[in-house]
Amino acid sequence: MNQERKSFDATDLTILGILLRDSRTPLQEISAAVGLSTTSCWNRIKRMTDSGTLQGYTVKVDLPSLGYHDQLIVQVTLDSHSEETLYEFGRALESIPEVLEASLISGDYDYFLRIAVKDTRDYERLLRERLYKIPGIRHSKSSFVLRTLKKVDTPLTA
Repeated sequence: MNQERKSFDATDLTILGILLRDSRTPLQEISAAVGLSTTSCWNRIKRMTDSGTLQGYTVKVDLPSLGYHDQLIVQVTLDSHSEETLYEFGRALESIPEVLEASLISGDYDYFLRIAVKDTRDYERLLRERLYKIPGIRHSKSSFVLRTLKKVDTPLTA
């Protein structure tokens, strides 16, 4: 692990918090909030980027405004756990844009998938035409997300 990744002080964490809240926050505003010159603030942001801590800037999208009104959690068990099967399963998931997240997990199931769909008919279509055509799926269990109470990408507070 890069040593720089471990050396964060309160100022670095405050900068990260500001960027988590709004990654478009102007450098001058961040600098004023942490009491540093813009050059010093930029150097800290660059160091966090170079070390891999900051991995990009993005936007949050309201999925229902794009027509994706439902989300599901799908747990999947595969027939095999060979490297080839896991690789091919991952490749197949990459080709399905509705799959928002896929994680290899421990426990009764092998994978945890978070999927966005327009409605139940769209989910049925996705199952029939895409998901169930992936070779090696032994079993799956689906649950519709009724409400998301919390969703963050990091335990840091914004």
